[in-house]
Order: sequence, then C-alpha cells, then structure tokens
Amino acid sequence: MNLKHVTLAMIASVAGTSAALAGEDTAVFYLHLLHSNDGESQLVNAGSGQEDFGGVARFKTVVDNLRAEAAVLPNNGADRGVILVSSGDNFLPGPEFNASISNGVPFYDTIAMQLIGYDISAIGNHEFDLGPAVLADFITGFTSPIQFLSSNLDFTNEPSLSPLVNAGQIARSTVVTVSGQQIGFVGATTPNLATISSPGLTIVGQDVIGAIQAEIDALTLAGVDKIILTSHLQGIAEELSIIGSLSGVDAVIAGGGDELLANPGDLLIPGDVPFEIVDDMGNVTDSGYPFFRTNADAISTPVVTTSGNYKYVGRVILGFNAAGEVVEVLNESGPVRVSGTGDDAVAPDPVLQEMVVNQVVAELEAIASNIVAETDVPLDGIRNNIRSVETSLGNLVADSMLSAAREQAAGFGAPMPVVAFANGGGIRNDNIIPVGNVTELDTFNILPFANFVTIVEGVDPLTLKRLAENAVSALNGGSGTGRFAQIAGFTMTIDPTQTPMSIDVDGNILEEGARVRQLTLLDGTAIVADGMLVPGAPTINVATVNFLATGGDQYPFGGLPFTIVGSTYQQALQNYMTDSLSGLVTAGAYLEGGEGRIQNLSNGDAPYCVADLDSSGVVDLSDLNAVLANFGELVADTNGDFVVDLADLNTVLALFGQSCPQ
Repeated sequence: MNLKHVTLAMIASVAGTSAALAGEDTAVFYLHLLHSNDGESQLVNAGSGQEDFGGVARFKTVVDNLRAEAAVLPNNGADRGVILVSSGDNFLPGPEFNASISNGVPFYDTIAMQLIGYDISAIGNHEFDLGPAVLADFITGFTSPIQFLSSNLDFTNEPSLSPLVNAGQIARSTVVTVSGQQIGFVGATTPNLATISSPGLTIVGQDVIGAIQAEIDALTLAGVDKIILTSHLQGIAEELSIIGSLSGVDAVIAGGGDELLANPGDLLIPGDVPFEIVDDMGNVTDSGYPFFRTNADAISTPVVTTSGNYKYVGRVILGFNAAGEVVEVLNESGPVRVSGTGDDAVAPDPVLQEMVVNQVVAELEAIASNIVAETDVPLDGIRNNIRSVETSLGNLVADSMLSAAREQAAGFGAPMPVVAFANGGGIRNDNIIPVGNVTELDTFNILPFANFVTIVEGVDPLTLKRLAENAVSALNGGSGTGRFAQIAGFTMTIDPTQTPMSIDVDGNILEEGARVRQLTLLDGTAIVADGMLVPGAPTINVATVNFLATGGDQYPFGGLPFTIVGSTYQQALQNYMTDSLSGLVTAGAYLEGGEGRIQNLSNGDAPYCVADLDSSGVVDLSDLNAVLANFGELVADTNGDFVVDLADLNTVLALFGQSCPQ
C-alpha cells in the first residue's frame, strides 16, 4: 500500500500483509472484488503489437485462477467471497463486433462475458453506440442473466429496454449474496451520454450524485451494510470528485477512462505505465492501487479501475468488520495482467477459445485479406492528433464523406452539400497506417461505428460558424476531445487562446465563442473574417454523420432538417479510396502533415487572413496583384486546392481591406 494515501480515518494499524482503513476491528469477511472495464469487443488479443496479451479466452483463465486464490486468501479463518464486476463499455462497434452482428444473438461479447462469469455490470456509453435495440439484444443473449446497473438512466420511454427493467435485468442497484453476506451494488453512467452516444428515448439524469445516494440510502434501509459503486463516468477523476458527497459507500469501481492503477512491482504489459495524478508543479499527488478519497462519512474509501481491452483483471481484496466497515485492503490487491508469455503466462480457456475467439478470428481474416487501396503517404489516425490537429487521415475521411454525400444526394432527394464535418471521436484506429496496402479491416478499424453519411440542409452562416466553434471549443494546449472536426470543402483559421464556445447539456449556447477567426469556402466565399460573420454570406448544406446531425458531441445544428443517405461512413471511406481515388492515396493529394485546412494561430500556423498573402497585416492591392500574377501556380493559393484560380481571386476580393493582425 502507498501510505501517503492514509487519512485520519485510516490510521488504525498497518501490520502483516494489509493496510488498515477504518476503526480497529478485526475483519471477519474478505470480499475479493474482481473487476474490468472498457472491454470494447477486444476479444481476440490486446491488439497490434500486443498479440501475446489480453484476449477473452486468456482473461477467463486468469479469472478462474483468482477465484481459486479467493478460496484460501487470507488463510486466517475469516469468511471469504468473490464477485466479478464490469464497469461498462462491454462492446464497441468495429470489425470484431461486426462479427457478432453477423452471427446474431447471442453476440460473441455476450457469450464471452457469460462464460467468464460476470455477476454485475455498469452500463457505459458505448453500449448505446448502435442504439438501444442493440444493447437490448446484447443483454437478452445471456441465458444466465447478469445484472446491468445505472442509477441515473430512466428507460421508461425506451421501448427496447423498458421490458428488461421490468424483467429485472436492468436496475438502478442490486444485492449479491456471497458466503452469506449481502453486498449492495449501485451503478451510474456518464451524464454526457446523450451527446457522445445514441441512447434513443433513454432519459439521462444529470444529478448523478443524487441518483447514487438515493440507491445507497435504499440499500441501507433494507439492511445492506456493504455497498459498492460501479460507475462509468468517463474518467477516474469524475469518480474521485464525487466521493466526498456520498455517504454509505464502501468502495468504488470506476470505468471509462482506461487508467491503469498499479503499485511498484506489479507485473505490467510492456509499454504500459501506471496512471498518476500530478499537480501544477509536477508533483505526483496520487499513485498506486487503489486510490483513496474520504467519503461524506469521513471514511477513506478505496477507488479502483484498470486498463481496458481485457488486458488486466483488477483485484481489490476488502476486509470488512462485523459492522460492515472496510478495515483492510490486502496487499495482494492490484492489477493482474492477462498474458500468454513470460512466467505468468496462462493458456486460453479452450471452450471460450473455440466458441468466441476462433469464430471472430475467421471473420477478421476474411476482411483483412481484402485490399481496397494503397497509400504512398502515412495516414495519421493517432488519437491525440485526430482530436486536435488536421491530419492526412482526417482529411481523407472528411473528403470521403463529402464525396459520398454529393454522389448520393440526388438519389435521396437531398440538396448538394458544400462542406463536411467529421468528428475526431468517430475515427478510432489510434495508429498511423503506413505506406502500403489499406485493407477492408483497416477501414473498419478507422471508422467502426454505425454512423451514416447525412446531409443537413439550410445551414446559415451563423450556424456554420457555431459548428466550427464547437469543433474547436475543447482544444486545450495540444489536446482536444472527440468533438474536434476534420473538415472538407472549406478552410479555417483558429485561435485557441480566444474564448471557447460553451453549450449546456440541453444544447443551449451559453457562450458563442471567438476561436474561429477565418472560415472560407473552397470557392473563395468568406463566411467569417477576423472573427466576424461576413455580411451577405450564403446559406449552405453540410455533409456529416447522423450522430452529429442529431446533436452528438454537442454539434449545434439546431434541429435543421437532414437526410441520411445510403452509406455508412466506413463504406464512404472504402468506396472513395477504391473508386474516386482509383485505389491510390497519394502524397500529392494528402500531405502527411495536412495541407492547411485548419490553421492554428497558437501554433504559428498562419496569419488571421488567408488572403493576406504578403503578411502585411491588410488585404490590399499587393495581394490582388499576387493572385493575378500567379494564375495557375501555387504561389498565391489561398484555399489549399493546389492551384491559383478564380476561387483565390474571390477570396482576396471578399476580404479586400480587411485588417489582418499577425
């Protein structure tokens, strides 16, 4: 144990192999709480470069071994019990889950979780990515149902899930009896669910603390004195922040943040680094497994989570006294890696290997052998890049959406789109696709969700600026969130030092934002100049995905009418590379670092005005002459289309006389 976490409520004793937490009573019952989170359909192994780790078949073997240890640890005569909990995001759209969709109910993820033997699961955000009906299919596939929990979700109006509430498969809280002891569990889901997934008619309660406390109080009134919160709030910082407001909670299992908590000496997968909390001065303020926070009863409460993708089984061993208080956390607590190599290697469970892993592998091999294109430029889909800067892959994805929307608009009676927004959160491969072949499997890894290309019509200049402001509103230094947009059909200059847009959970705009300094269509039409709307700017149509058109990632389309065309965004990408690009993504068309569609002033990318070609601070005759003198060349290209033409002339004319501070 890392004793810097010990508070006054914990200082009782530290002896033997455990650390004391509350009171001086002897533990009479030890709960081995095994946990995981964010499995996200990573059923075969931990992914490229980590094939010797993870995988649900090996994961089951590790769980079985830990269950066997729970029968004898500690060997002091006290009662013992073991419960396996997931903190949500049990499946994720993508190539592996597509195998489940093809197979039908029960999904491979359902089969895996049932054979592993989960008792409880929180409901995460990715469970709703394909809509509530798919979540219902996932749950109904269990022949020995486990309990799915969320205290702040109301499924009354959601027809696919309300029957599961009535049947008791979904609840706000539940009680598991093990070794004669009643253990209460309360679930919770991120209040941002409606803006990052597709929960249908599910009502997402915003008072998470109130919802959790109400269930704790109900369990306590029913005589349950051991209560665990299992929540999916998108990052352990969220759970840590609410514990001080909760009374009666004994431990917390967090999910959604993929943080790896570990103690010195814990065996980790190569390359994995334990999560630490660091203050503004660079000092580590929290580390180890578990973390601790003082609850509303002034009792220090253990908080655990672990890295996802079935790479680790978390194990926290809680010693309860006769009053139901946690008085010990055994030092054997910590992450247990799932490995097929090294001294801790385990063999995959043969039944699970055959029923799930081998079936999924066969599906993946089929699409991995289908080469859809070649690329002679690295395609950057690194998570932190795709969510903060223009990248080669981001441009390719945005172009493919705009192309698909234009090709299919007439067939669906929709107007022709001019620009496209692709949210970075929908691009999921988190790697750089090297020069060489691009396979169908790659396209699914890049764009795994059931997002359909969508045309939103009648987007006026103010709404277009708001869309762009929202796209850059979460930029913070070198990082951003999934709302950051990769774009096509226009260029924009941004200044992240300016005021960001702010939108509340109901979609109300609290602050317009001032980060978008220039926004210019590729035909040279200026929509925003020097941060202001250009008078007379046109209303246009926008290509995006249905997730954003309906307000996902808080994109403020304002209820404008839209048409979903007959292509997923994955199909759009595959078809664009195969057909529109004739099977070759070239470095000439897609520069490795992007071609300047998004220019960030805080990075020194560009002056405020793309038409201020000589950087004099004003668009004047010298800029006009530069365009006229370089027609057909690249010297005075204002819009990144690799040629100086009428569009560039129109840009200069539209911005003529504008002041462009450097």
